[in-house]
Amino acid sequence: MTEIIEVPSPFCGIGTDDLAVQIDGLSLKVTANGCAVNTPAFEQPITDTAPRVAGKIVSLQEAAAKAAELLQSALQPFIGGCATDVNGMRALLALADRSGAVVENMNFPAARNNFLALQDSGWMNTTLAEVKNRCDLLLVVGTDLEVFAPRFFERYLWNAESMFLDDTSKRSVIYLGKAPSGNASTSPTGAKAQVFECASEDLPEVIAVLRALVKGRPIHAQSVAGIAVSDLQSIADALKQATYGVVTWGAAALNFSQAELTVQTLSEMVKDINDMNTRCSGLPLAGKEGDQTANQVCGWTTGYPARTRFSKGYPEYDPYLNDSRVMLNNGEADVLVWVNAFNVNSVPPETSLPTIVVGRSGMTFSQEPAVFIPVGTPGIDHAGHAYRMDNVVAIRLKKLRESGLPSTADALSAIEQALKEGSV
Repeated sequence: MTEIIEVPSPFCGIGTDDLAVQIDGLSLKVTANGCAVNTPAFEQPITDTAPRVAGKIVSLQEAAAKAAELLQSALQPFIGGCATDVNGMRALLALADRSGAVVENMNFPAARNNFLALQDSGWMNTTLAEVKNRCDLLLVVGTDLEVFAPRFFERYLWNAESMFLDDTSKRSVIYLGKAPSGNASTSPTGAKAQVFECASEDLPEVIAVLRALVKGRPIHAQSVAGIAVSDLQSIADALKQATYGVVTWGAAALNFSQAELTVQTLSEMVKDINDMNTRCSGLPLAGKEGDQTANQVCGWTTGYPARTRFSKGYPEYDPYLNDSRVMLNNGEADVLVWVNAFNVNSVPPETSLPTIVVGRSGMTFSQEPAVFIPVGTPGIDHAGHAYRMDNVVAIRLKKLRESGLPSTADALSAIEQALKEGSV
């Protein structure tokens, strides 16, 4: 039995790198600095150690050959999930290029809200290091931040030392839309966050009024979605008076039609504030299950995020047409490849299509896939790199144990090699 300290996590999105993990054979136990996100993800037991074809245990080479056979006969393969590390995503794109597949990261339906705003008018966003060292006001819009990342406040707001603040406990926190579920946002001195609640579907109107107030536009209504306009005015004033305000949101929590317009309004409001002799930045929440990694690698490889088609021999990005839900429902795809090395509960959508799963050991299925290749988890079974939520740091993941499981990159490369050999 051994213990490894300063373990980085690929699961929480915020780059937590101070976990202590005890290793006893194949069993892991988080002994320090765990949280509701990281601890169960690290402690997930291994159950499957060998690939299966139609439920029968086979070698990796046999599984790769069967997967290649299915892809060779497909007219339009679809690769979903895309939850892996940098090398795994590189191998996934190489397989997509060779097979002419459509690639979509599982979190793209939410991330599209951010991408559409970014592509249309741009934004001014910050990094976690800047939050830690400069932020004096945090506005949380429409999401429960401590559920998304339980240690966010501990690591980046109530940190004992800061480069540009004398007392981090004096930072202010405002929740707009959704109330926090716990007390992580309460400062070390006991000051609680201000909370202004409204329904998620009312956020477009609330944010539009808030931006108007920031710009000094007159508002004749007394309240918006149950929030007094005077309270929104106090938020607007606080943002303009802050030395370094940060506005954060979770695209997945904005589950209403055309949520990208609300993201755009927030982003434009941030720009407005920066025209007023103070600083303000956005901070989109992301980074779970490899979504930032998938989009980063797809971006530097193709120029596009991970909802891209390779069927014409070159990458085609379309945030609407290359949607897995549409393609699977209308019969456009004829083979599904599902890749998820992080989460055993994130299984492929139910479909009658032949399905190839390259996934974390321990996955259970309502219907046995045509091919299942259990793979190691980056940061546990092999070393690797994964991008955290602010996209500026690629976390160096450690290998903690000897499981004998192949990496996602190894499994997908084996399929690509078998496909290459079969097409000669």
